[in-house]
Amino acid sequence: MTSAPSPGLVVQAGLALPPLSHYKLAAFDMDSTLISIECIDEIAALAGKGEAVAAITEAAMRGEITDFRDSLRRRLALLAGVPATVLDRVLAERLTFNPGARELCAALKAAGLKLVLVSGGFTFFTRHVAAELGMDYVRSNELEIVDGALTGRIVMQDWGDICDGEEKRRMLLQCCAAIGCTPAQAMAVGDGSNDLPMMGEAGLSVAFHAKPKVRAAAMVAINEGGLDRLLTLLPA
Repeated sequence: MTSAPSPGLVVQAGLALPPLSHYKLAAFDMDSTLISIECIDEIAALAGKGEAVAAITEAAMRGEITDFRDSLRRRLALLAGVPATVLDRVLAERLTFNPGARELCAALKAAGLKLVLVSGGFTFFTRHVAAELGMDYVRSNELEIVDGALTGRIVMQDWGDICDGEEKRRMLLQCCAAIGCTPAQAMAVGDGSNDLPMMGEAGLSVAFHAKPKVRAAAMVAINEGGLDRLLTLLPA
């Protein structure tokens, strides 16, 4: 059973949220959570391969394709040969922040929380988003670019190659350990099935305009309005 304190804002029945001061860390997905787009879909759309890539994205987010790593590799393979300048166009023309993203992040930082951006998307975009929102930690995938074009592959980084659901969970736990807090003092915000592992570890899980499977699992679901609606549930 769930309860709705106001339209479009659903809280698990019987859940008593602690004050904002209880929390020390907040981890966020990026695509369709902090920003309004799925970056890989927009790259594909500008490259004329939008429908094929978007279909895989949707199936993966709904949980119908359960191996995120496989789904990402399949989508990237379709983008081999696309000029890297398409990334600049997506950033300049299509990337916008979701309502309340800036306000929520600013309020959490003002309350002393550390912010984590952990994304199955790409460093080209997470660098921009992290700088805009004041993120303290970032983990995402690095697109391989050779001779000015995407190769359809991901670059290996020191932590691994693909930031999937398990890597998101691991990153949340690593960041908690780094700042000396427990997972119970963390919140995790996402919209897709690969956000569920980190949401399951966090003391507060928040689904934002999410897929049904994610809404059902979350402690709080923001189904209407902006991300900053979360603040109405957390007394100072």
